[in-house]
Amino acid sequence: MAKQFDRIAPEHARFIARQHVFFTASATAASRINLSPKGLDGLRVLDDHTLCWLDHTGSGNETAAHMRHDGRLTVMVCAFDGPPMILRLYGRGTCLPRGGEAYEALLSSAFDGVEPAGARQIVRLDVDLVQTSCGFGVPVYDYRGERESLVRWAETQGEEGLNAYRQEKNRVSIDGLDTGLT
Repeated sequence: MAKQFDRIAPEHARFIARQHVFFTASATAASRINLSPKGLDGLRVLDDHTLCWLDHTGSGNETAAHMRHDGRLTVMVCAFDGPPMILRLYGRGTCLPRGGEAYEALLSSAFDGVEPAGARQIVRLDVDLVQTSCGFGVPVYDYRGERESLVRWAETQGEEGLNAYRQEKNRVSIDGLDTGLT
């Protein structure tokens, strides 16, 4: 039932735009595998070989460490309502640090220049393989809305508090890999 494609087709981009949650997976040859759910309307298809998401400050920064030391990245999007489908996008990822030129350009072009409280970096995926599968085993769920907890937490921290938190919690992965966050 799985089908493979060498690019993000328009129907894939439309499917991605309708979803409220996506999952990222990364690792190095010697690290633990990191699998993270993402939301907050952060995923954007840039063209038929590239997508990105606006990454928020969290309890760890495993994806950044893995991108710095390996680069392999998979994004999975699946339908929790409507017709079933699972879409996986495979490729090489890059973390664009907050405040950098590439970050600012993507923030402007892909996110209308809106930087939510707690934004940490933009992760870009250069896609070399797209795979769809049926998704028949994925349950049906009703979307009720985004959780506001992360953005509220970031707002209460303020810029100084977020910087201190990132320095303490986001500079090194759980396997001791440097995340590149300075």
